[in-house]
Amino acid sequence: MRQKILDLLSGKKIDEQPAFSGLIHITEDGLKREGLSLHEIHKDAKKMAKAATSTFKLTGMPSATLPLDLCSPAEMLGAELNYFEGGELMFPQVKRALFDSVKNLATEFTEGTEIFEKGRLSLICEAIGLVKDDIGKDIVISGMIPGAYTLLLYICNPKNLFIEMKKEPKAVLDALFSLSSFLANIGNEYKKAGADFITIHDMGGSPGFIGPAKYEQFVLPAEKLLIEKLSKPIVLSVCGNVTNGLHLLGQTGADAISIDQTVDLVKARAELKDTLLFGNLDPVETIWKGDKGQVAEAVRGAKEAGVDAVWPGCDLVIQTAVENIKKMT
Repeated sequence: MRQKILDLLSGKKIDEQPAFSGLIHITEDGLKREGLSLHEIHKDAKKMAKAATSTFKLTGMPSATLPLDLCSPAEMLGAELNYFEGGELMFPQVKRALFDSVKNLATEFTEGTEIFEKGRLSLICEAIGLVKDDIGKDIVISGMIPGAYTLLLYICNPKNLFIEMKKEPKAVLDALFSLSSFLANIGNEYKKAGADFITIHDMGGSPGFIGPAKYEQFVLPAEKLLIEKLSKPIVLSVCGNVTNGLHLLGQTGADAISIDQTVDLVKARAELKDTLLFGNLDPVETIWKGDKGQVAEAVRGAKEAGVDAVWPGCDLVIQTAVENIKKMT
């Protein structure tokens, strides 16, 4: 299955529609099997690798994603993260914005190599290598990064950002271009470490959230730059109902577009004729809360609508039952 997925990502025709993911897909059961707590897997390469491989070892799902949170780039830029060390089943989150204005980011942010010595980049790359050594012959590895707009939401006061999008559009675009170059460097380091493809998880920068017009003005130029600078293959994952922005997603240059359960798959397939289409099982109502029959029906529906690969519409809920993931794959 690994080779089939790699062939698919490289543009070759394959004889089936595989089920895998380039988004976070670890489970509470998998962590328990490895004797791990959620908060500790983000700061130790061996524990991160064990967590990332646990889903394949429990379910046969032929993929692993690293890192196991979206906030590592923000941390590299100086953001403080909440790792929820009290035992809550929560993934790391940024505690507070670093900048009140995108103008501050533009003056303080640099692309110097010293910035890559901060945060967890080397740890994540080590974990990717460990996963590669352990199960790399059986699975595909996704190196996951946020999109530039999603990263900007983490590090800049969102209320002020929305004002500046109206009053200072050039400053916002300059910030997004700088962050795109920064993220491309991170993604390419993941590829060097052993990732088979890069997933850009632009949750906040979706045309379903900010609207097609704002997406075309701000996010699309930044995503194009990011994708140009990244080593291929690249999957762009977006959240929300992007039906009205599908024509814009097809312009990003991504090899594949991953969409969620709110999007009309038939329309998506018709619009994205020349781009691979991944999706769009509901990770909450179907894969987590549903039974095996509902999962099977959702998989059939996605395949009949013409997806090139069956993916969860977003990160899996960590409490998702192993049996439902087995049924999906």
